[in-house]
Amino acid sequence: MDRSMGLRERKKLRTRQTISEVAIALFLEHGFDQVSVADIAAAAEVSKPTLFRYFPTKEDLVVQRFADHQDESAGVVRNRPSGVGPIDALHQHFLAGLEAGDPITGLSDHEGVLAFHRLLHSTPGLVARSAQYLARAEEELARALAGTLGEGAREVTSRVLAGQLVATLRILSLTNWQRIVDGRTAAEVRPEAVADADHAFALLRRGLVALEAPYGAQPDAPSGPDGSPVA
Repeated sequence: MDRSMGLRERKKLRTRQTISEVAIALFLEHGFDQVSVADIAAAAEVSKPTLFRYFPTKEDLVVQRFADHQDESAGVVRNRPSGVGPIDALHQHFLAGLEAGDPITGLSDHEGVLAFHRLLHSTPGLVARSAQYLARAEEELARALAGTLGEGAREVTSRVLAGQLVATLRILSLTNWQRIVDGRTAAEVRPEAVADADHAFALLRRGLVALEAPYGAQPDAPSGPDGSPVA
């Protein structure tokens, strides 16, 4: 918790975290549809109006974990070091997440994380709500990317780039998670996860050039963030 926050803000944050943790524990034990908002409020020892002040919908009790990352990619772009392009900054950030085993990258075999993902992906309402969070993350990233483009850039450019980047991060995460669900450990998956990330970001840098190569021709090999070839 950020100690620079005031006491009131810290108390509100703790209350929010407590409500969410209680809700997720109940969902994992009984199932999302079998737990009511009243059940959660009672278990968290708050009133229903208080719960709804923190979480407008029942689905938000779960997918708020994505909301914590909603502005992350945009922040990476805005706060990247001088001389580092947006794609390189996001590539390096994702690789750092893989190294740290950040659950947002899908590379975590902690049972609690796996249970959370199973809950999320098996509940249609949660899938739909998480898609709304991703859409907002895409909009925020588009605004950040717009600030990196020249004045003559088309308005649609930043939106197209943001869509590609958000989709890439989502696919990489889902791919890593599926490999672990299939019975492998995070340590076993990590080399493939890194190679996939390098390959995916190389494709983003190159656009659709590889698809436009003559049939049978081999386009230039993609390269990783250090310039080395990527399989």
